[in-house]
Amino acid sequence: MSLFSFLKEAGEKIIDALTPEKAEANGEALTKHVQAALTGIDTSKIKVKVEGEKVIATGEAASQEEKEKILLALGNVAGVSGVDDQITVTGAVATPAKFVTVEKGDTLSAISKRVYGDANKYNKIFEANEPQLKHPDKIYPGQVLRIPE
Repeated sequence: MSLFSFLKEAGEKIIDALTPEKAEANGEALTKHVQAALTGIDTSKIKVKVEGEKVIATGEAASQEEKEKILLALGNVAGVSGVDDQITVTGAVATPAKFVTVEKGDTLSAISKRVYGDANKYNKIFEANEPQLKHPDKIYPGQVLRIPE
């Protein structure tokens, strides 16, 4: 599988200090976070383990899109520097999306202009990152977003 890198200082603060003593509790907190953040996606077959600043995600996802959303929900958390993707896709495997890290001053329109050559396709990026993104104007530096074809 693969390792996805994230900025450990960026993201929502939902886990305690990343110490071996807190690993199990942090794994449970991350599992609950993914379940709450990704309503409408079956995350019941996903297992999360924390090793230092890295999260290991195993199990099955129904589609490539759902898998990518699970990985992003795990990685866009303060304190997490990487997600080791060991999730398999049970449905038809689609082409993986591209990913972009939000930079200071970025907007979805600016990212859309950069990747698609058209600022008006920002809604495509927004929809690809729902339900993590609640509003097109609510992105932050360091956040990693899915960029569909």
